[in-house]
Amino acid sequence: MEKSGALTLLKQHVTSTSLIGHCLSTAAVMKGLAKELGEDENLWETIGILHDIDYEEIHEDMNKHGLAGYDILRAAGIEDNIALPIKRHNHMIFGTDYTTPVEICLQVADSVSGLIVACAYIKGGKITEVTAKTIAKKYKSPSFAAGCDRNRIALGDSLIPRERMYEIAVSELIEIKEELGLN
Repeated sequence: MEKSGALTLLKQHVTSTSLIGHCLSTAAVMKGLAKELGEDENLWETIGILHDIDYEEIHEDMNKHGLAGYDILRAAGIEDNIALPIKRHNHMIFGTDYTTPVEICLQVADSVSGLIVACAYIKGGKITEVTAKTIAKKYKSPSFAAGCDRNRIALGDSLIPRERMYEIAVSELIEIKEELGLN
């Protein structure tokens, strides 16, 4: 599935501009992490785009999140290599027992993308001014972007050094800054 097809499918189930932006941000980070790890960039980007496809339909019920997404994706003919990581990404159901690189990176991307976008907002929306040092400082402040789970970000330490992960994530978000309404 190409990015445009994934976005079309996402928009059949998600109307919130901010949620679509979050999915695009997560996808961009996933793409960069895949490239760094020698994985399939297109596949991981697609997983990032579709990871919250069920969020509005389940009315943010975290007991259904991911499970309903899996059902939506399978009904649309999406294979398990995309649908299963999305099903399992809800850490409130599945805990943090993630072992595959794609599952770990989805946890990382889901949270770090929000942390980085929040960092951009404090810099006047200028994502180009966000550095790994900025992110590391804000990571240590739990009240900043409180919805960005630091434990989920830390899962990625087993795959990529944290500073490098921040650099990759910022670089990828800069590539889509216009789509995100950032400078």
